[in-house]
Amino acid sequence: MTWSSCWFRRSVLMLRKVLIWAAVCAALLVPVVAAGFSPLLQWRQPIYIVAGFAGIVGFSLMLLQPLLAGGYLPGLPALKGRRVHRWVGAGIVALVVLHVGGLWLTSPPDVVDALLLRSPTPFSVWGVLVMWLIFATAALALTRKRLGVRPMTWRRVHTALAVLIVAGTGLHAILIQGTMETVSKFALCALALGATIKVIRDLRIWAGKTR
Repeated sequence: MTWSSCWFRRSVLMLRKVLIWAAVCAALLVPVVAAGFSPLLQWRQPIYIVAGFAGIVGFSLMLLQPLLAGGYLPGLPALKGRRVHRWVGAGIVALVVLHVGGLWLTSPPDVVDALLLRSPTPFSVWGVLVMWLIFATAALALTRKRLGVRPMTWRRVHTALAVLIVAGTGLHAILIQGTMETVSKFALCALALGATIKVIRDLRIWAGKTR
């Protein structure tokens, strides 16, 4: 292999990495930035805005999670990606707490109705369901070794919960006529769910084999 062909190959690989990261960053940031231009923000309290954007950022990070778990991101192979995956998961839990806590501070009766599943708005039911699924996933991740859960069992349970969480979060966001821009909201939902299904298929988790 000549020097020129080697240089060309490296350049193509570098360009590929840059394009992948640019696409991922765009998919993560566009819904957040688009929500920042919503005219509804001018009528909201600062705490409500922070709570809302905590939910939007948490939703965006759900797209990142399967990409990390599958080792699809350049510079983050599967083993390293899964370590980052755990930290991002902890961040999502924190954002959910911030999201719900901020809404509680601005409107306690609405949050109580949602938690008791007596809210008249369907998106509230999906939001509460997703919240408890996220908390259950985090709790299981922290205690699975102590409970003696086998790795394959953990992977299957974790992926099943992930599909429910991503789908439920998508429904929660789609049903809300709020600050999120419609096209980017649907696109984020489709990308997150598609990436989750892809990593489950590629890793063959339900086939009993992983790479």
